[in-house]
Amino acid sequence: MNTGKKVNTMKRLLLSILFGLAASTNALAAAVTLATEEYPPFSYRDGKAIKGASVEQVEKVMKDAGIEYKIEMMPWARAYALAQNTPLGCVFTTAHNAKRDPLFKWVEPLLVDRNILITKRGSGVAAKDLEEARKYTVGTQREDYTEMTLKENGFTKLDIATDFNATLRKLLNGRIEMMPISEIYFGKLKTEQPLEMVTVLSTQAMGIACEKDFPSDMLAKMQAALNKLIADGTQKAIFTKYGLGSAD
Repeated sequence: MNTGKKVNTMKRLLLSILFGLAASTNALAAAVTLATEEYPPFSYRDGKAIKGASVEQVEKVMKDAGIEYKIEMMPWARAYALAQNTPLGCVFTTAHNAKRDPLFKWVEPLLVDRNILITKRGSGVAAKDLEEARKYTVGTQREDYTEMTLKENGFTKLDIATDFNATLRKLLNGRIEMMPISEIYFGKLKTEQPLEMVTVLSTQAMGIACEKDFPSDMLAKMQAALNKLIADGTQKAIFTKYGLGSAD
């Protein structure tokens, strides 16, 4: 028996196994999926490209962390479910509240914002607080955190749409009386549409929410990259680029 040949064969087999494992690991890393919704200017389609203030931050975070990724756009309810049920799945831009906290691992903040209730200018809708606002029909998106926030605050006259743009169209067409929106984004939108603020709904940090078994080492790299992006002023520059106020 040729012992040398047998040893070489075993070495080649071992190397093949090791390379196979490495390839599998790389394939796993490449499977990170970051889902988002159509919510300009934070995330939106421009032709085939996906752009926005949150999208740019996520792209920079993932590249700086050295993690392979893909960004997909879909209705919010589907994106939210993906991040809960898909290995290496995440969803952004996600409000971090007590109910959602145990459902995900978090990288934040992509922004810190107040959510306000708005109405069409001249509608006659007025409310000095949430108690007065409850008498109106309020539109929001299915599985959006504002749906939960409204219900938690006693709102019962809710109109649920698939996405933000559908809700906005309903408001402008008079089919609903109010809707919740990021105060940062409202600062830009009110210069383009006849809208006005009614009252504050909530205040929250918003970030990337990843499925509960998301690798802790990858999460730590993503958080470190976001921390750097905030510290060096890049986040603020991105908000300025999109005509948004500071996330401070």
